[in-house]
Amino acid sequence: MAIQKGDIIKVEYVGRLEDGTIFDSTELNDGLPLKFEVGKGQLIHGFDDAVIGKEIGEEFEVSIHPNRAYGDIDPALTQTISRTQFPEEITPEPGMMLRVDGPNNTYSVAWIKDVDDEHVKIDMNHPLAGKTLNFKIKIIETGCEPDPIEACGCGCDCDHEH
Repeated sequence: MAIQKGDIIKVEYVGRLEDGTIFDSTELNDGLPLKFEVGKGQLIHGFDDAVIGKEIGEEFEVSIHPNRAYGDIDPALTQTISRTQFPEEITPEPGMMLRVDGPNNTYSVAWIKDVDDEHVKIDMNHPLAGKTLNFKIKIIETGCEPDPIEACGCGCDCDHEH
């Protein structure tokens, strides 16, 4: 039966950049197939859409444009900040990942792009923004059960169960 939105499936995959560099794969994720609910937004749109209509055992390739993946690079998400904003015990280096605190207990992830004596250039774009992603995908299983949701309790101080 053809895969449709709402199906829970497992796939094996290899993701490559246009130059052939592997950026993600089943192998890199402990060799375990990727399990997800189709159409629920758990993956990039292009990957989610690519499996619709496919069958168990089907193997195919898809090229996903940035607008169906992580979007285009947004220049507004690249900033130059003073080195004095870093604690003395941290030496900023290109490639270093940072947590940038925002309002209301939110945060973003940024990568250091460049460092000089006075400034640090950071980029809060996703590392795959602006890139076309090429996937080889194999449908392993359909009709999977959803993963159980772990209960966390109600938080009251009473001695009874909820």
